[in-house]
Amino acid sequence: MKMRFFLVACLVVFCFLEVCQGGSLRKNFYRNSCPQAEQIVQTKINQHVSARPDLPAKLIRMHFHDCFVKGCDGSVLLESTANNTAEKDAIPNLSLSGFDVIEDIKEALEAKCPGIVSCADILTLAARDSVSIQFNKPMWEVLTGRRDGTVSKSSEVLANIPAPFFNFAQLKQSFANKGLTLHDLVVLSGAHTIGVGHCNLFSNRLFNFSGKGDQDPSLNPSYANFLKSKCKSLSDTTTTVEMDPNSSESFDSDYYSILLQNKGLFQSDAALLTTKQSKNIVNELVRQNKFFTEFAQSMKRMGAIEVLSGTAGEIRKKCSAVNS
Repeated sequence: MKMRFFLVACLVVFCFLEVCQGGSLRKNFYRNSCPQAEQIVQTKINQHVSARPDLPAKLIRMHFHDCFVKGCDGSVLLESTANNTAEKDAIPNLSLSGFDVIEDIKEALEAKCPGIVSCADILTLAARDSVSIQFNKPMWEVLTGRRDGTVSKSSEVLANIPAPFFNFAQLKQSFANKGLTLHDLVVLSGAHTIGVGHCNLFSNRLFNFSGKGDQDPSLNPSYANFLKSKCKSLSDTTTTVEMDPNSSESFDSDYYSILLQNKGLFQSDAALLTTKQSKNIVNELVRQNKFFTEFAQSMKRMGAIEVLSGTAGEIRKKCSAVNS
């Protein structure tokens, strides 16, 4: 009887994990239908990143924005039409870039295996491969088998993408809405170790934090002075600043060391230090091997959010448009 209960319990846990990890997603989904698919993605990404070293940050951000709105279905890649304003044209996504890279990969895959590899999988693989170039090995496992969504609405973006000015409670709820944990929140925030931030997304911390023309008291004063030398006013929408000073193109755990010095760029970064539980996780992730291990697991979970599989959705011929 005990053994039977144990087996049933194992099956329940296994089924739960399958749902969490995207149901029918699996390793090497294209092994038979397009054996060279993942190699084609990797080769193309190597070419693009060698010319554009800022691309890893851009692709991982695009992947994040895709997964948090309608799941990882490539809907962020769709262009607006005469009858619909797509996610791509929502305010939080106007600074996304790298769409040309995804389309270039798609064209190469269509030439080799027409109608087989989804844009959703291409984006997921491209984000992983771009970060991995620095290490000459895959930094996390990507399960494949996603299908492409056919709906993309700009109106759904603001309600789903965590804002850089969110407090801890808002961040935690935003991640929980996607089936992600507090641990995932702190770990995935580590992606801010690469890339840049626009001044208008954090300048309120410098010039008008509480509406009284003041500075965020939680921000390191010397770092605040440095930021003020770059961002001259609240209205500066063009200047960018490295999210991880002097290390914005190197994927490492330096973000957490910076954070503990109260040098997190965004309010959402600083928020990770506001509870004992989240701060303890930050302290653990300072160790690079620990960060890499945990980031791999959290990226795998994020990449499985509300995926389409089986006969749901479609396999787009072009990533920027639904099939006609």
